[in-house]
Amino acid sequence: MTIKEIAQICGVSRGTVDRVLNHRGKVKPETEALILRTIHRMGYTKNIAGKALTVRKNAPVFGALVSSEGNPFFDDVIAGFRKAEEELTDYGVTVLLRTMRGYDVQRQLSLMDELDESGIAVLIVQAINDERIEKRIRALAEKGIATITVNTDIENSCRLCYVGSDYNSGGETAAGVMKLVTRGQANLGIVTGVNTLLGHVQRLEGFERHLKDICPDIRTIDRVSAMDDMEHSYRMTLDMLRRHPEIDTLFVTASGTFGTCRAVIELGRERSMQVVSFDSVPSTMEMMRRGLVRAVICQQPFLQGYQAVRAAFDVLLTGTSKQGEQIIMENQVKILENL
Repeated sequence: MTIKEIAQICGVSRGTVDRVLNHRGKVKPETEALILRTIHRMGYTKNIAGKALTVRKNAPVFGALVSSEGNPFFDDVIAGFRKAEEELTDYGVTVLLRTMRGYDVQRQLSLMDELDESGIAVLIVQAINDERIEKRIRALAEKGIATITVNTDIENSCRLCYVGSDYNSGGETAAGVMKLVTRGQANLGIVTGVNTLLGHVQRLEGFERHLKDICPDIRTIDRVSAMDDMEHSYRMTLDMLRRHPEIDTLFVTASGTFGTCRAVIELGRERSMQVVSFDSVPSTMEMMRRGLVRAVICQQPFLQGYQAVRAAFDVLLTGTSKQGEQIIMENQVKILENL
């Protein structure tokens, strides 16, 4: 099949088919759906060899934007970006990285605009779950720039695909680990993440829902937010433990484990406290070797970064639509013995 034949079957122009295949927008949803159904039914595929030459000639730039400043988790995500970029050097691919600290919507919008002005072909972004970000993703799609969300997704968005962990499943896994660590009896304090990140919200919901089902005797005493920041986590945990000395177990849902552990140590509670958290960053591993952190659930950050860039390249090379697709990393439980 050729683009011309697909266009004739659908009763549209070749340019319309080309816009759908290359995600350039400005096509009515019902027309796009018809074209995609026809492509699937007729088994149309692009000439990959010819497309590879085109990709190499165009030397595409992928924009990547993550809130990595002050958050060591993203060191591995960025390493994944760079590994994929290295593998795609022969195709002229460049990953243009922008980083920020925290989750200020205006700052993220500004950096998205900066990457757009740099002439990117695809945007890879750790998106804040906000209507203003969703609108900007839609505006980029209308200009023919596809967006891939990495590490956390965004609601009601026309983003092309999501690369990251299943946060609901991660929360449920953490609840199962908590049952093993506490034997179903604990006074629990929860140190949450950022409520404007969809993944953090989903993880907490999955944890609390499943914990209620499997451990009805675990009492949640209090919740504080670490805001994905070690220093903030330290201060909030310190205040919570001073208010509630009966807390004997902590669950850290996102970044900030070292800050939480620092507060526990400062209060002299290291021997009477047990912590379950996420991600095997070096400072958390130090706390695990000290016996304070009993288990972590890992979400393969290197693979998240690597797969996001490869997904972006696949879209350019094959023209295959990944609309709505989720590329999910497996949750992995680590304890001291399998570090």
